[in-house]
Amino acid sequence: MSFQIEQGLFKFEFIDHHAILGVPIDADPEQIRQRYKQIARHLHPDSCPAETQAEKDWAVQLFSKLVSPAYAQLSKVRNRAEHMVMLRRISKRLAGEAPQVQQLKSEAAKQLAQTGGNLDNVYKTLLQNLAANQYESLDKSLDAIAQISELNMVYLLQKGKDTQGFRTPGTTGNDAAFGGTQAGGSKDMENKVVPQPKASPVDPYLRRAEEYIAKNNFAKAVLELRDALHLEPNNSSSHSLLGMAYLKQNQATMAKVHINKALQLNPQDPKALQTKQILDALAQKAAGSKTKTPQQSAQDKSTGGKPSDQSGGGLFGGLFGGKKK
Repeated sequence: MSFQIEQGLFKFEFIDHHAILGVPIDADPEQIRQRYKQIARHLHPDSCPAETQAEKDWAVQLFSKLVSPAYAQLSKVRNRAEHMVMLRRISKRLAGEAPQVQQLKSEAAKQLAQTGGNLDNVYKTLLQNLAANQYESLDKSLDAIAQISELNMVYLLQKGKDTQGFRTPGTTGNDAAFGGTQAGGSKDMENKVVPQPKASPVDPYLRRAEEYIAKNNFAKAVLELRDALHLEPNNSSSHSLLGMAYLKQNQATMAKVHINKALQLNPQDPKALQTKQILDALAQKAAGSKTKTPQQSAQDKSTGGKPSDQSGGGLFGGLFGGKKK
């Protein structure tokens, strides 16, 4: 993501989709849909009220790179569940970093932090006030997102202090996500641990990256993988694929950084191990070329300086799909 927001939940290398759309964390699908339509009418190129071309261009950037991806994440049940799982993890992390978190910038977040009771109502009122003008002044939109995200951060922190805590939501009911019970629920249901989905939020990014790599579109693969690492910085698969993509673009140094990180996180990562073999082979080849005699160097020039291909696909054959016999 090209927009830099270093406030609220964004400080934890997390894209706060709720803040981008200006909806509360427990917003239901209909609330999310209505809010998206409202923002779209204001930012979409066909209906944007901006007067200058620069403002229209900025509106397009906000819509395509922030608002649309946020809606795509929160409008689908599975994606929303994955996002809420990430929020649950952050909620736990906030409890251990409370002193640091309390260095708040926005007045709304400070006010929420001092709220004794009626937390949910105060939170939603403050959020609604911030969201009302979130995209009215386009040059202040990122600041509005940052303030809402800081409000979300304080809300999660306060909820984490609750004896019930912050919970992963089910497919129905919103109160269960924050320690309450669904309508007609029992005490047993209240204390029931909701199973977390096994899928990772970065899985869609990895699938798209692999598709781009298969099509030799390594630049787009790199963009997808950078976004994946923004969500999960310690995802070994993202690092190994990114190392592969960089290597195919002849950026061996960057490839080595990510392959080493992938193997540090998961020493058995198959893609990382294969890519490391290629990097090691290239390093040996480079070291050998420094010790060649003038006669050997001249012979290499006559053959194009290319290593022999005994695998049917060269060094990259086994990793990226070489010629099939």
